[in-house]
Amino acid sequence: MIKIEQYEAVIFDMDGVLIDSEPLWKIAMEEAFHSVGCMITKKDFQKTVGLRIDEVVQYWHQEWGWKDLSAKDVEDLIIQKMVQLIQENGDPLVGVIDTISFLKSKEIKIGLATSSYNVLIDTVLDSLGIRDEFDFVNSAEDEDYGKPHPAVYLTVANKMNVDTSKCLVIEDSLNGVISGMAAKMKVVCIPEKTHNPEPKLEFADYLFGDMSLLLDHLKTNA
Repeated sequence: MIKIEQYEAVIFDMDGVLIDSEPLWKIAMEEAFHSVGCMITKKDFQKTVGLRIDEVVQYWHQEWGWKDLSAKDVEDLIIQKMVQLIQENGDPLVGVIDTISFLKSKEIKIGLATSSYNVLIDTVLDSLGIRDEFDFVNSAEDEDYGKPHPAVYLTVANKMNVDTSKCLVIEDSLNGVISGMAAKMKVVCIPEKTHNPEPKLEFADYLFGDMSLLLDHLKTNA
């Protein structure tokens, strides 16, 4: 049972939590990788869920070793395509707006800790119209290590002046769950639906089918 009064902050992941962006990532990555002869499919991206995009590109570059473009060039192609796709297709996932409103009514601080780059954070927050709802936003782009390292979450807690034991994390991937738990925060997992089920997600402190179910739980136990 989650009693929201026990927490001072809720820290959201972004992709697959605030916005249904995983299908968009697959479109953007498949297009970019195919352009350099790396003929992976959307199914293959299961292997790199939760990593920063530079780490994803490096992973597949090591596997395929294309030579037409640099890894950074391919990374840039993916990011450019993602900005376009989010602007055209970006909608909040079910329960997101109402959950943020509920947390605001309880005077809970709200943070964002994501593996996505700052340009994509800006695109998502502006597309969803929720930029002003967050007390602090942090990208793993600005950290030495991405998830599953806890740095991105620890920075958010520090900047919001909240002890990690008073932070509740909302994640969708195994790397994200590990990151939040490594930061000594309690972790809610709402599994992303387009990937194969990951049994290890049950290691999260709490598991919900979608954010509206989490919100119902929070209201019932408030």
